[in-house]
Amino acid sequence: MNDFLKKLAGMMLPSWMDQGEPQKLLKAAQTFWAEVYSWITWPLRQFDPLTCNETILGLIAWDRDISRFNGEPLKLFRRRVAYAFVNAADAGSVQGFINIFDRLGIGYVELLERQPGIDWDVILVRVTDSQISDNTQLMIQIIRQYGRTCRRYQFEVITSETLAIRAGWEQGEYVVYPARIAGTETSSATFSARLQGE
Repeated sequence: MNDFLKKLAGMMLPSWMDQGEPQKLLKAAQTFWAEVYSWITWPLRQFDPLTCNETILGLIAWDRDISRFNGEPLKLFRRRVAYAFVNAADAGSVQGFINIFDRLGIGYVELLERQPGIDWDVILVRVTDSQISDNTQLMIQIIRQYGRTCRRYQFEVITSETLAIRAGWEQGEYVVYPARIAGTETSSATFSARLQGE
């Protein structure tokens, strides 16, 4: 709510006039001036893709080179149009591409370039399987519009698993008792003496 509407809603009559017909007149005036304010500010609201009329949204989208794909929700289309300039500026870098995915509500994504064993022009896009199933057309559209020229993109699915590891201590005693075979001491002494004699 902006300042004008806050002031309009905060208007109060003196206590001796706060009943009956003067109170009704105040409510009618507040409603009338709020409506007049919405009429006056309607053209200004049409410049914002998040709140404008859907017909005007199509014109803004055409101006920003955004096309609506089949089955795209209106809310997502509005967001794509609203962030068109920022997304175009971020399209060249890895962090910018991650920011594009974040702005459009896809979520966490990893981009890996020049991986061993894969052609140098392939960029791996790591996402979860739910992201691919929920946003297939959107991801294809993002890569088509903001992807790097002469690069190929390959999707790789990452799955997160929760793992619980418990740590503990085992206290005990490790004792070694050597066993000797009778007669081995003499043979080992003889052997060492024989080696010295040679």
